[in-house]
Amino acid sequence: MLFYRIVRWIVADGSRAVYRARIIGGDRVPKTGGFVLAPSHRSMMDIPFAASITPRRVRFMGKEQLFRVPVLGTLFAWLGGFPVARDGTDRKAVRDSVAMLEAGEVLCVYPEGTRQHGPKIQPLQPGAAYLALRSGMPIVPIGIAGSEEILRDHSAPIPHFHRVVITIGEPIVPEARTSGVVARDKVDALTQRLSDSLQALLDQAYEARAT
Repeated sequence: MLFYRIVRWIVADGSRAVYRARIIGGDRVPKTGGFVLAPSHRSMMDIPFAASITPRRVRFMGKEQLFRVPVLGTLFAWLGGFPVARDGTDRKAVRDSVAMLEAGEVLCVYPEGTRQHGPKIQPLQPGAAYLALRSGMPIVPIGIAGSEEILRDHSAPIPHFHRVVITIGEPIVPEARTSGVVARDKVDALTQRLSDSLQALLDQAYEARAT
């Protein structure tokens, strides 16, 4: 845990300082207990920005390919990342995720799946809602504006130093399960609530960034 704190201070807090990241709604982040952290996703820089909103260790679910990238894969693991198959057949990753949440850990899942572009939230994958319903833990949505511009021009020798704004929403508490099966309609309904919240937060982040 000490090693994570050191890496987090260098990478997450360092990124927040360099890009003058402003956090809105930081008091909404639970100080104890497990929860699903669900950010918008526009850049790999979303990893340190998401980690910067809480001093607690954040576990990151990421596609297997990320862990094969030199340096980046190692850094991702240092920041609490663990691999999951993109085809949705990785049952072990699901079991591990639920166990982490039930043990009181913070699990970051990008509901949009892969990186997207622009200010509109794209159709969400059901994973975040499913894990919340399965574990009984809340979802904390966050909108991140400005991370896309940092790495937009891949031909540039250095990243662009644009300002970033991170908005944090009220935790979304899932309905209590009445059986051992997570109903699909419950997952769909919670996914829609999350999508609406993320869009409102991302809009707020872009507005705040422009002022």
